[in-house]
Amino acid sequence: MLSLKAKYALRALVELARAEGAQLTAGELAARADAPRKFLEAILLELCRNDLAASRRGKFGGYLLARPAHEITFAQVIRVVDGPLAMAPCVSPRLGFRKCDDCPDRDACTLREALARARDASADVLEAYTLADAAGSGGDSAPLQLAAI
Repeated sequence: MLSLKAKYALRALVELARAEGAQLTAGELAARADAPRKFLEAILLELCRNDLAASRRGKFGGYLLARPAHEITFAQVIRVVDGPLAMAPCVSPRLGFRKCDDCPDRDACTLREALARARDASADVLEAYTLADAAGSGGDSAPLQLAAI
């Protein structure tokens, strides 16, 4: 399940993509992403540390994307904020791979195949969907709704 933190991160980054290179303040992003400002500021700090966003200080400072919107996928953002996309650690090929605590034999696990397929299917979609895709589908500057994810 996608956390509220990941939803806010995605909404904020999509708003930065919609801004097309213009800087937005934390307050502007919070309003556009319909997110609590203080919580969003902590999220933005994490996104900056992971080279998804960049910040500029000062009177005319703000946030902008660290890379072009077409280079940042939903999967990258979710992994930074929530960790692996997999529903169980034994099917995570990248981050957090480990044997499940309650599974005596990973290779004989009856759940592993289905969970691996679910991970692969969701990863395929999230790796292919970029901030530019989301920014282009929004039309106006209304907050992005991520209830379907």
